[in-house]
Amino acid sequence: MARWRELARRGLVALIGGPTLAAAHRDQVVVERLPPFESRLLGENRTIDVYLPRDYAHDSSTTYPVIYANDGQDMEAVNLVGTLDSLERTGAMAQVIVVAIHATDRIQDYGTAYIANAQGLGARADRYGQFMLAELMTMIEARYRVARGPASTAIMGWSLGGLSAFDLAWRHSDRFGTVGVFSGSFWWRTDDSSPEAKQSSRIMHRRVRDTPGHPALRMWFETGRQDENADRDRDGIIDAIQDTEELVVALEKKGYRRGPEMVHLIVEGKHDLPTWKRLLPEWLAWAFPAPAQAAPPP
Repeated sequence: MARWRELARRGLVALIGGPTLAAAHRDQVVVERLPPFESRLLGENRTIDVYLPRDYAHDSSTTYPVIYANDGQDMEAVNLVGTLDSLERTGAMAQVIVVAIHATDRIQDYGTAYIANAQGLGARADRYGQFMLAELMTMIEARYRVARGPASTAIMGWSLGGLSAFDLAWRHSDRFGTVGVFSGSFWWRTDDSSPEAKQSSRIMHRRVRDTPGHPALRMWFETGRQDENADRDRDGIIDAIQDTEELVVALEKKGYRRGPEMVHLIVEGKHDLPTWKRLLPEWLAWAFPAPAQAAPPP
């Protein structure tokens, strides 16, 4: 921990476009790229981009909600900085800090902790989660003025990154209070021997059913009608929609309510960045609405 606090104190950054933070103009989201972030848990360096809200440099006392984003290398393609600028400027969402974690070996890092899938993928998911909680979040909280606690902390991702985000939030609702999942890979399973086995061995569905209690979470899911073509049980509904909707139903059985706690949007769209870019503003405004529009806690 002392090592990450020292890194935070040194404050070395490489900026991705735009002015330095010290010279930043009001009404502009600023992006800092941290020095190569060494993870002892993962045994590698990670690229981390931090998106700072419009007023960050001009108000030294305010703390801000924080969103941790898997697949951080995609944030330029989905125009995250422009989307944040627009939503914050128009008052559609609160000002937030976004921490974008670039992926390296995503098919091993993203998954369900402690349970690899039928192909042995996702084997590092538990270590990736430990990296997030023990190394990255510790450094971010020491370096930046982030509001603490699950009510002020969200995580998001798409595809495998969405599965990872949901698994982390579900297992650590003491750290994350909101999760956004775009086209989540909820097909993730341990048995490919038959269509029936594929459906019954879906890991996240079983994890939700087997978890005692009712973790305090707000959950937002998006699935595209053209996410894929697979339909393992030939019911006329693609697996991507079925897997997500059946997860939502499992959550309903645990007492979660659609609307205030849980949203599942089925949209015209594909399993691709243009679709997720289009839905990104809706997720951001839902996750952290402007204070006057904030929903009551569940």
